[in-house]
Amino acid sequence: MEIDYKKADYNWIKELMQYPRILEEGLGDFEDTSRISVPEDPIEKVIFQDKAKESIRKIAQNKGHILMVGRPGTGKSMLANMFNEVLDKSLGDYLRPKELIVAYPGKDKNHIRVAYETPDKIDNLLTKINEAIESAKNNTEQFNLSDQIKSVVKIKKALLWATCISAVAGLFFSPAFIFTGLAGIGAIFMFMQENNHKAQEKIQRESYRGRENSVKHLYDMLPEVLYDPRKDKELMSRISEPDSRNMKGGFRHDPYQSGHLHTPAHKRAYLGAHAKSPLIYIDELKTLIKGGYMSDLLEIMQNKKFILEGGKNTGSGAADRSENRLRAENIIVACCNHDTLEYLQREGDGAFLSRIEDKGEIIRMDSAVPENQKNIKQVAQYIKQEIICLEEEFKEAWGEVIKNEGYEGVRKRSEHIFGRSLPTDYKLQAREFSRGAVTEIIKELRCRSSDRKFSSILRPINGIIKTAELEAILDNSQLVEPVHVRNALGKHLSLEGALSKEIIAHKKDLKKYISAMTDSIGYVVGLAVINSQSGDQMYGQPLPIHCQINAGGADTVIAPGKIGDIAKAAVQNVRASIKKIFKKIDAPYIGYEMHVEYIQAHGGVEGDSASVAIDIALISDYIKQPVNQKYGATGSLTGDIVLAVGGVTEKIRSIMDPALGMEGACIPWQNKYDIEPLLINTEYEFITKDEVPGIRIYRIEKGKDPFDIYFCKTKYNAYKILMGLGREEVEARMAERSTKDLECMRKMRRHYIT
Repeated sequence: MEIDYKKADYNWIKELMQYPRILEEGLGDFEDTSRISVPEDPIEKVIFQDKAKESIRKIAQNKGHILMVGRPGTGKSMLANMFNEVLDKSLGDYLRPKELIVAYPGKDKNHIRVAYETPDKIDNLLTKINEAIESAKNNTEQFNLSDQIKSVVKIKKALLWATCISAVAGLFFSPAFIFTGLAGIGAIFMFMQENNHKAQEKIQRESYRGRENSVKHLYDMLPEVLYDPRKDKELMSRISEPDSRNMKGGFRHDPYQSGHLHTPAHKRAYLGAHAKSPLIYIDELKTLIKGGYMSDLLEIMQNKKFILEGGKNTGSGAADRSENRLRAENIIVACCNHDTLEYLQREGDGAFLSRIEDKGEIIRMDSAVPENQKNIKQVAQYIKQEIICLEEEFKEAWGEVIKNEGYEGVRKRSEHIFGRSLPTDYKLQAREFSRGAVTEIIKELRCRSSDRKFSSILRPINGIIKTAELEAILDNSQLVEPVHVRNALGKHLSLEGALSKEIIAHKKDLKKYISAMTDSIGYVVGLAVINSQSGDQMYGQPLPIHCQINAGGADTVIAPGKIGDIAKAAVQNVRASIKKIFKKIDAPYIGYEMHVEYIQAHGGVEGDSASVAIDIALISDYIKQPVNQKYGATGSLTGDIVLAVGGVTEKIRSIMDPALGMEGACIPWQNKYDIEPLLINTEYEFITKDEVPGIRIYRIEKGKDPFDIYFCKTKYNAYKILMGLGREEVEARMAERSTKDLECMRKMRRHYIT
């Protein structure tokens, strides 16, 4: 009997069981995260991305451009913020603009002139001009009738003298009294006229009180400050959708077009990021490509200056532009995914990438990093940083309530939120993570990757940490314990995770029904995964497969349904592997029609990880040997060898729920390290079945509810676990079946001839 395993292989499996101890040693000596310190260096607060952090420091020294390429959640935005913080502390006082950008009227109504001036000079200039305009505005002559009043008073006085003189003369010459009467009447009339002028003067003065000269034309000529560094102290501009308006600036719509009250162009001008910000952070470069701004950006990066102009073909501001250029000495910090990078490599022969590399670097973010002592400690540091952030969020959201009402007020108000009573000593404070809770986060990072690596896609982990915190707060626990993290993992699912959960519930009933209605011949439980588009997480799920072999067919493989090219090729490989056995045992091959059915796989199947399961199901149907439906199988079959596949950890986790009724699984030997995270915070032991080594994990404490995982090098190892048959017995029964089929075909041929 051929033995696929050596003594060293069994030792390697036993070494896997040392992983929890090695992890504990890597974490160092701490009981909870309260003893973990956070680095003061902003860049070191970004974990895992060592190569990126080293590049960031070099670029900060050289003030070059950066393009960070990686999947969402790997820390691109955080590194950009840290880059901004480091530059601000080191060179911010030199990078930050010191001059105002001022717009003046141009050669005509559609042109402006732009100047860079010191704040003091412009402040003095604007003060003097405003004072002069204010003086001109208020320099209005007061309504005055003093000349007319003086003339009337003179005539009135003359008439009064004439009246007096004529009255005296009338004593001696009586006809003089006639003149006295006429002069008196004239004096009375002049008195009335004087009062009339004074009244008119008063009325006019009160009517024109507060009136000012129109000085709009003077204000229209006043320079406009477009940018004042004293008010805008941000070193970095964050642009989510780059276009000409937010990158270069432009001219606003004129709200006063009617009535000949047009706002001049320099009053309507505004600046974008190029003119104001030393650093420009483009969050997603794909939006820049879609908006068609790439050509403008390339030109500005090359020339370091640009003309301010209207951004529309028609309408107000379309014809406006600056006569001279604005400076644009920006450091570009951009982020993109790999699909955008491929486009940039093709577009314009990589012109944008060339600009970046000319004075900067293209940084590739790691999606996964090796598990070592340094990275293990970084996970603990990362959790501590999230605890600090959550505490700050609590203070921001509930600070006023705590200040005014204390934690008792927080408790009462929180009861309305949760709809139930909370403990009397309930406090809305972030809890530290226990050592066991930290290992649960490490376990999750390991499960989301493979090859003994941690996943670097941390954004979904943020939500898990915060959900676990809230679980601990609601339990009024002193620390976040492993149970809180496990509860958070069950609740904090992506769309694909929630869908996978529903599918597993359906597959549980489907599996029970199939087991009850069939003899398990030709049926096998394969293992598949669903990939999350948002967080790059994989969600495992059982994949029931049924296969049949019919003798005397067209010697083909039929795999109906929505399956991908790789899955079709895997089915053909299985057929070739079975034919190889016939050749090896010198059994007659008469031609077989093989049918492969992925039971209720409505979403389609892609990949070759089901090829071992298909082979087991076909051989089971061929030799009429039942398959143990309580074990799942995964692996890529090449000849007789079982090769590694992806997502093994998640596949195993998907069938470890006791309610599903599964008792174990067969996985490729090369995926043995993917089992390490499943050993965290559990009981386990080394097992063998015949020569096949494995690890038994107890799903319930105190050695209850075992789940066996076997490591298969060849498909015959999987036959032993799932069908209880060794290599010799399988080959013998295949030879026996082939001989019977050949004899049957000969009898049928003789029958038709006769």
